[in-house]
Amino acid sequence: MNEEKSIRLDRMRFTKNTLASGLALLAILFDVFYFISIYESNVGSWYYNILMGASILYNLVFMLAAFLSSEGIKNYKIGYSYVMIVLGILQIVRIFIYPVKAHAAVVTIQNEAVQVMQNRQFIFCVIWLLASAACLICGAVVGMIRSRQLAAHIASLEAKAA
Repeated sequence: MNEEKSIRLDRMRFTKNTLASGLALLAILFDVFYFISIYESNVGSWYYNILMGASILYNLVFMLAAFLSSEGIKNYKIGYSYVMIVLGILQIVRIFIYPVKAHAAVVTIQNEAVQVMQNRQFIFCVIWLLASAACLICGAVVGMIRSRQLAAHIASLEAKAA
């Protein structure tokens, strides 16, 4: 192993994994954009149901879990990478719950048929959720790689010391 790589790995013991952590925080930001896009909509009474309550509750849990993961992965804890992957997959699944249903729904307001979610809003919702998922999954991969590198480096240092 060359000296430069050894120094870089040794530095990881004293620095934080800011790239993976930052990607998790960026995923939260994209989720907030999705959150705002969905919840600012007011087309008839279509949104006023139990699914809206569940969606709000999920958003709160998602943001808390993503923030917790960003803090855990910052300290090279590989378990949080798996949490981030699950959260990323759930963000993709969410596309097929609210955005797809709302985009397909039509309500009658003053004897006129109105699409609940217009094409432009649908596209933005899908983009925000996909961007959030991509940040989580990329952050998880970075976290896994760096966590394993650091664990291997620490193991080699312990082997040399013994």
